Amino acid sequence: MKLKHSYFYTLREESKQEESVSGNLLTRCGMIKKTSSGVYMYLPLGYKVIKNIEKIIREELENIEAGELMMPALIPEDVYVSSGRRQAFGKDMFSLKDRFDKNYCLAPTHEEMFTMAAAAKIKSYKDLPFSIYQIQDKFRDEPRSRYGLIRVREFLMKDAYSFDIDEKGLNDSYNEMYNAYKKIFTRLGLDYRIVKSDTGAMGGLLSEEFQAITDIGEDKLVICDHCGYSANSDIAKCNLLTPKSDEELKVRELIKTPGVGTIDEVSNYLEESKDKFVKTLIYKADDKFYAVLIKGSNEVNEAKLKKLLKVSEISLAEPTDVEDLTNAKVGFAGPIGLNIPIIIDNEVANMKNFIVGANKTDYHYKNVNLEDFDYLMIGDIRCITDLDVCPKCGQKLNIKNGIEIGNTFKLGTKYSEALGLTYLNKENQSKYVWMGCYGIGIGRCMASVVEQNHDDKGIIWPVEIAPFKVAIIIVNTKDEAQNDAANYLYTEFRKNKISTILDDRDERVGVKFNDMDLIGIPIRITIGNKINDQLVEVKERKKESFEEISLYDALARIEDILDGE
Repeated sequence: MKLKHSYFYTLREESKQEESVSGNLLTRCGMIKKTSSGVYMYLPLGYKVIKNIEKIIREELENIEAGELMMPALIPEDVYVSSGRRQAFGKDMFSLKDRFDKNYCLAPTHEEMFTMAAAAKIKSYKDLPFSIYQIQDKFRDEPRSRYGLIRVREFLMKDAYSFDIDEKGLNDSYNEMYNAYKKIFTRLGLDYRIVKSDTGAMGGLLSEEFQAITDIGEDKLVICDHCGYSANSDIAKCNLLTPKSDEELKVRELIKTPGVGTIDEVSNYLEESKDKFVKTLIYKADDKFYAVLIKGSNEVNEAKLKKLLKVSEISLAEPTDVEDLTNAKVGFAGPIGLNIPIIIDNEVANMKNFIVGANKTDYHYKNVNLEDFDYLMIGDIRCITDLDVCPKCGQKLNIKNGIEIGNTFKLGTKYSEALGLTYLNKENQSKYVWMGCYGIGIGRCMASVVEQNHDDKGIIWPVEIAPFKVAIIIVNTKDEAQNDAANYLYTEFRKNKISTILDDRDERVGVKFNDMDLIGIPIRITIGNKINDQLVEVKERKKESFEEISLYDALARIEDILDGE
């Protein structure tokens, strides 16, 4: 690509709309542009990165003989109703009606459609196994789009599905795709971990996530370096850190606590340890309210709570609802006298004589015990902390932030049963097909690479996914010898299938250097005054030093660098 007459621009200023490193750099590089909340256009350079990521994915999936197809994005809503997932997606699904008043949605995922496609082929056991996949846009109405390409409302995804006659066949197909994923993410140059996760709305027997390790990652990963245990914090089992109390039960007391609502404030006012406090949080789960009791020093894990209650949507209640339910200002909620179901965390179940809000403004109860109120259930609903140890080996855990870039599911027969996908076995008996599902977020991969590979100058792309591998810089575009040499190299590189930028713009050389560093081109060749001696400079983006070589050795040298020599 010759820049002078190409679609190319960069921005010098930080993007005020982007809160992540990757969102900021990709915007400044002219690779993406936000059009609305959680929706982006991919501009030429960014689109080339996307296509390079897709190329790696396609190569590895072709190696395991998965067939590529394309599904529609506009799906009749009753497809998701039939599988029982319309309610599970809730408000996350974009819904619309056609001119005949029929309900449609923009596909958030395609399990149902792939099941229908498989049904067109599968008649007997002889038609199995096989795997199929697509690379296509998905749509989810994220309530809080943020971090550039990491949490968006429209996103490009690779989703694959395997179809087998039994669980053993599913395990074989799953392992094959699992190993292909490891090759894909390794080729992308990502530092990633594989963790167990909640099956969520997808359902099924097993879910594992491929997580890129970054500080900005929204997921908390729980990792044991001693035994290899790894899990998303949403399912990581919490140890009981609070030993069962052997205190004598005391008489409950109503204490006036004027103007204090937080644990710190009440603790100071009552001169009591914070370990004695139990928070009462009011949640709305689907259309029902619940009170959640958790030790004051802990936080509620909403994913665990959602799974325990078997609901599709969960969130903290609005302050006005809390006040209506407790007859008190926010900060004074407690379990005694509440007329909604109460859920208790395991830690609280081991406590005695604890302190809670009194459902009365400016009052708390001391010496409260489980016998003082009715509750619906007790369970592990807290977030794991640095104090927890590995549930398998008891060693110290590491908690890291991650971006989910891929996931794999053993769906079992969940969707084949819901949608009637069967085959005839050798005994001519009808059996349900066993399915696996495998996704990769392509935009998230792009963002994760940038989060992990950048410096104060810009992006440092791994060679295999860089938009171009080489940039040729002409120091003085009015110098005929420099122009001739640059065009000679440009032609030679292209003939040898090396993607190349020729920066022939009438800009200062410093501007050109800064732009190539910003957009992260792996190798830069500078052609300046030494071209009269047939010398050019070669510099790798990830190195500070450069080397001078003969113009006519440049092709061989670049090939060596690209080959890792």
